[in-house]
Amino acid sequence: MQGLLWFYGLPGSGKSTLAQAMSRKLAGAGVKVQVLDGDILRAGLNRDLGFTPEDRHENIRRTAEVGRILVEAGVTVMAAFITPYEKNRDQVRRIMRGLPYYECFVRCSLEECMRRDPKGLYRKSRLGQILDLTGVGAPFETPAAPDLVIDTERWSVEEAVGLIWNFMAERGLVPA
Repeated sequence: MQGLLWFYGLPGSGKSTLAQAMSRKLAGAGVKVQVLDGDILRAGLNRDLGFTPEDRHENIRRTAEVGRILVEAGVTVMAAFITPYEKNRDQVRRIMRGLPYYECFVRCSLEECMRRDPKGLYRKSRLGQILDLTGVGAPFETPAAPDLVIDTERWSVEEAVGLIWNFMAERGLVPA
């Protein structure tokens, strides 16, 4: 059975890392899987979008539509997007209505994300080169009721993958 797992959280929280790790594990188990990553889609399909609230909204809408098409085609999808606003998460829920869809909040403190800073975004923000970085110059609305919370300060990648696998198994998306 296929479905969409939407990993969201602050920049540097581990969304892409988890989506890629799950993709490898799923592919190794014979599951047809595709990763939709925010950075990759912004370099292609969504390259015409900036980071205004309206552009962020459109970025998420387009991605959710692609996710729906893939799930309907029998693909399990791992999406990794900051998705800072609750209204955007609501939008994805509406687009995915009737299909297996799960929100996975990748929880990590702003301090730890700033320490990790894998892309140098927080450094650029401190230097004034990025003014609207989510969590610093733009808001991130803490989710009210995600389907799964993955605390990347508490769990290693391997432990988190196990947690996600068990979550998927409980929902019939992968073998128990």
